[in-house]
Amino acid sequence: MSRKGECLDNAVAESFFGTLKTEWVDDEDYKTKDEAKVSLFHYIEAFYNRRRRHSFLGYISPVEFEANSVS
Repeated sequence: MSRKGECLDNAVAESFFGTLKTEWVDDEDYKTKDEAKVSLFHYIEAFYNRRRRHSFLGYISPVEFEANSVS
């Protein structure tokens, strides 16, 4: 835990949740908690971690990055 006023240690989490809200959740209207869980699982495991282009990786998806680094 950081001291009061040191917000940068949470920057990665804050960035992820901001991205999640703008790319996925803002347009959804979940009826149940289970519906929200399934949707968020799909976002994280099927889209964010696999297909979404990441600036850190040179704007390619993690799958593309791994395929390029193996060869």
